[in-house]
Amino acid sequence: MKLWLVNKARQIDEDALVAQRLKRMSSIASKLSCHPTMKLTQMQDIAGCRAIVGSVNSVYAIAKAYGRSDIRHERVHVDDYIGHPKVSGYRSIHLVYRYRSDKKTTFNGLKVEVQLRSMSQHAWATAVETVGIFTKQALKSSQGERSWLRFFALMGDAMARREGTPGVPGMPDDPVLVREELRDLTHALDVEGHLKIFAEALKTPEKISTKDAHYFLLSLDPSAMKITVTGYKRDQLERADSAYLAAEKKAIERSARLDTVLVSVDTFALLKKAYPNYFLDTHRFIQAVNREIRPTSRRDNPAQRILPFPYFPLSYRQRQWNKLRSTKTGRFV
Repeated sequence: MKLWLVNKARQIDEDALVAQRLKRMSSIASKLSCHPTMKLTQMQDIAGCRAIVGSVNSVYAIAKAYGRSDIRHERVHVDDYIGHPKVSGYRSIHLVYRYRSDKKTTFNGLKVEVQLRSMSQHAWATAVETVGIFTKQALKSSQGERSWLRFFALMGDAMARREGTPGVPGMPDDPVLVREELRDLTHALDVEGHLKIFAEALKTPEKISTKDAHYFLLSLDPSAMKITVTGYKRDQLERADSAYLAAEKKAIERSARLDTVLVSVDTFALLKKAYPNYFLDTHRFIQAVNREIRPTSRRDNPAQRILPFPYFPLSYRQRQWNKLRSTKTGRFV
């Protein structure tokens, strides 16, 4: 499934970024505990692929290509969170399939998910996860401080408008009101300051020892502000999977706040782009925030608001002439 997505995505956008992940054990356990009657075969994102492309048009083009394809996996349903954003501000397209294979029958019947996002949508999701991890809030699940939840909903709405797609439910219809509230919350929460502190404090590896690694085990420890990355070659998937399960088990036994995931990308450099939340890379989101809160009109900028009476700036020559007349007549002009 990943190979098909890589080929199709790069036909549509040559800079498309594609990654594959396995569902975290902690996430599976959490979901099953919340839904005791749920079976593993009912969980729609036990594993999945993600494509990140430059524009919304490219996202829809890939989704349409999936609809026309003859892949043997059975399509279960499509969730268009771009046309119908979540109230949290989350936007993406999710394609859910039931896995079918003649070669690897072990996974037959399990559901897998394909996520399609634009760069803008990926930047938003990265920031939500980053803030959630370091403020110990489940913002990704719409749980946490109301101010942070409101900020991300407003930012999701502003980014949707900029991409020319439907806004987030419950947000003001007037974009100026969105911008004003967004600006107030950005300053009140010190969004840029927090995100920059997180990124600067994190100890990240510049390279890994395994050459030609294809699978990467990432383990983020927020309390120690450290991320560990272990690489595995294509023929070491079993070893990588065992290490992943051991890391998850260790975290559960110690009740540690470790965020661990096993992913597949072509290079270590692409790993940082596909999973910037693990490296706390939110620079793209910070740029988007600053762009959205920047004053764009007199109504938006207190320093340029229209005065209650007509005011026309005088040229230098006019000011000098008026000054000369006032000295001759004794009246201010």
